[in-house]
Amino acid sequence: MAKYDLEMPVKTRGVGVFLELRKRLQSGLLIIGKDVAGNPADVFVTGGDSSLNIRTPTSEVTLILPPGVSYVDESCILTPGGESCEEELHFRLRISVSHNTIEESSDIVRTLRTQQTYCFYCQSCTTRLLEDRLFKRVLPLPNGNWNAIVDDWCCHADPFANKKMLPRAEDCLVGDTFFLLTRDGSCDQTLLQEVSPADSQDSQEPKKTCRRLALVSCMSCSSVLGEALTPETLRLYITQVVVESSVGDTKPELSLTRSRFLEKTVAARLAELSNSMSSFHFSVQTETGKTFLLLWLLNSDSIIGSVPEWSASTHTHHSPSPKVARALKLLYIACSQMGAQQQDVATSWEVNATGHSVVLPLKVCEELLQVIEDSNATIPASMRHMRAYKVAYLQL
Repeated sequence: MAKYDLEMPVKTRGVGVFLELRKRLQSGLLIIGKDVAGNPADVFVTGGDSSLNIRTPTSEVTLILPPGVSYVDESCILTPGGESCEEELHFRLRISVSHNTIEESSDIVRTLRTQQTYCFYCQSCTTRLLEDRLFKRVLPLPNGNWNAIVDDWCCHADPFANKKMLPRAEDCLVGDTFFLLTRDGSCDQTLLQEVSPADSQDSQEPKKTCRRLALVSCMSCSSVLGEALTPETLRLYITQVVVESSVGDTKPELSLTRSRFLEKTVAARLAELSNSMSSFHFSVQTETGKTFLLLWLLNSDSIIGSVPEWSASTHTHHSPSPKVARALKLLYIACSQMGAQQQDVATSWEVNATGHSVVLPLKVCEELLQVIEDSNATIPASMRHMRAYKVAYLQL
């Protein structure tokens, strides 16, 4: 398993107030730093109309809950804080969840429909990349490991050997993390194509064939968007493009930062893959097949919210009402930061073929790791590790 020499210093911070609710369990965990409240008796929790109010001698905050979720009055009780009991107060509470609540999917792959016109934009600069597309077929591709089990499907020689699954002119073939599309006349004005440099790690292994990719990038901002599989076929990664229904000549709004767009896109995709394949282990790999991240999805029904720590010397703090957000809770191991325990886990995953492969460009893998490390740094210290893994949340 490949190692990447990456150093991503992330500054951890103490917890002011941290809340995690579980919709399926109808329960929650509330953690308050002792800088905010030194005594459990100083913490008062009350509920409102889709809100949770937390009051301490030095601070007061109201968290806005999703529609249909409410706090069960007087259900908040103190629980042991484990090794972090000197820095944190831990409380358990109960919530009520309306069964009529409908959650819309933010997974762009699921929202594509036939007989609708779509525009493809560069996520970095919003340049329109392709002419409007009206798809007659939107078809899912088999997962990336389908070649390994093709012998179980066929009683004779592999009929798919040396054959690529390529789209027709009005097709959109959808992989786990990419779209396969045909080029059109606008591509020469919006896209650049160049061959990727040789992988330095592969070049150290003479037995491996050095694989070079025909990278496709945005002509306006040089952001890498995907690859050219053939002169007429493009693979565009869902993390690099914005796909919107075609309405007039408007551009997508840059309402999300790059890191937030990446987090939301990857979280939605992992949630959908987990639901459709009953798979909870994911191996994030680069285009050349190198494993970069190991992800273990713990649950997809978490609702989280947090307020940074306050100094005990400050006056009573009335925070604006922050909203909580749906999130995936996951365990992860970065292949660039493996100790002995992590190496054992990685070896076990490799030997037992654990983990559904999720392929992303190397730069996107690095960005995703930074997002995950930032999440780990902002949750309470008592929650940041679980055995050989680190813990993080990806907001939907």
